[in-house]
Amino acid sequence: MPTSAPDVTERDLQVLAEQLGRPPRGVVGVAARCVCGRPLVVRTAPRLDDGTPFPTTYYLTNPQAVAAVSTLEASGLMKEWTARLAEDDELAQAYARAHESYLADREALGHVPEIAGISAGGMPTRVKCLHVLVGHALAAGPGVNPLGDEALDRIGDVWRPDRCTC
Repeated sequence: MPTSAPDVTERDLQVLAEQLGRPPRGVVGVAARCVCGRPLVVRTAPRLDDGTPFPTTYYLTNPQAVAAVSTLEASGLMKEWTARLAEDDELAQAYARAHESYLADREALGHVPEIAGISAGGMPTRVKCLHVLVGHALAAGPGVNPLGDEALDRIGDVWRPDRCTC
């Protein structure tokens, strides 16, 4: 399983630039690491250095994980899962709790009025970005984000957090 680390090192920032193909922005920590130790998910400030509000607290960075999730997104799953949220009260409640968890984690980094109450990934009523949901699931651990957990299950044949693909 990925390990959490609150600090980000200069080496982490170099790896992130390599993973992203650009300099990382607003990184305040590594929220989950590959089993080899490289960043997998970063924790990002709610306001970037240029003043831009940034609601995506957990940002998936591992290229193989990003590719696997992108393939899942391309399948049209987000529309299907949004419909499920409207029909499945238990799932909707769990997803709303994931939204609240995400907001609390971001608020712990700082209050940004422009994005108050707005999480990421479409939470709590729709599914907009599986990358965010998977990033949240990896950072928070199993059971916190039900759709992030389900997405991880669905990509398990291609990418898993307990196997290095770096």
